[in-house]
Amino acid sequence: MDLIVEPQGAWTRLVLNRPQAKNALNTALLAQLAGVLTELAGDPACRAVLLTGADGNFAAGADIGEIEGKSSADGAADPRKAHWARIRAFPKPLVAAVDGFALGGGFELALMADCFVLGATARVGLPETNLGLIPGAGGAQRLLSLVGRARATRLVLTGEILPAATAHDWGIAGWLSDGTAEEIARPLVEKLAERAPLALQAAKAALVAGAEGALALDQERAAFETLLDTADKAEGIRAFREKRKPGFIGQ
Repeated sequence: MDLIVEPQGAWTRLVLNRPQAKNALNTALLAQLAGVLTELAGDPACRAVLLTGADGNFAAGADIGEIEGKSSADGAADPRKAHWARIRAFPKPLVAAVDGFALGGGFELALMADCFVLGATARVGLPETNLGLIPGAGGAQRLLSLVGRARATRLVLTGEILPAATAHDWGIAGWLSDGTAEEIARPLVEKLAERAPLALQAAKAALVAGAEGALALDQERAAFETLLDTADKAEGIRAFREKRKPGFIGQ
């Protein structure tokens, strides 16, 4: 089962469970996550959600195999856009407990959480430019709003991967654990589940609107879709698979 659902009374624990792929977010897993969050949004018994990954990783990006043969036309009609929108629309507190890799789409998912908790082993980044692409689910825009232009530019253009302590120091995450992320995330989500649910939902809606109202999310997605047709994207993925440095030609 690619997504494990564990009700915990007033809150629910969700586990991304594709350990053989470091929990990479293929379309099927993203659809499952969006569907479960939509169900939990309408369940008054669930007041908050904790999201984590199996076997020591959060999610090491999107599924490269799915992206490899995808054209810009495929990108425009991609069901993943609707799945991402449903995840972002989840109205209740969402806590991301991140250990190990949270890269590309995995990092974009964690950035959609209201509370971001880093474990000591966490590594975060947006390495899409290494593949001839850019983030496709709003990651660059959300990072920009969190850390400012200089640091966002550094991560997006270079594909640099940050260790947990640096990511916390930069304000990407609100909590940093000396051990696993869940050591802090579990008591946090339990506390949230005890608070006034309507107030928390109203506060979340206001915070999201304030943080994202002016972001160029549509422009970022459109640029991602255009890049799907480029020779550089094909070369970037070939180089990734062959474990070599890509030779980009600007086409």
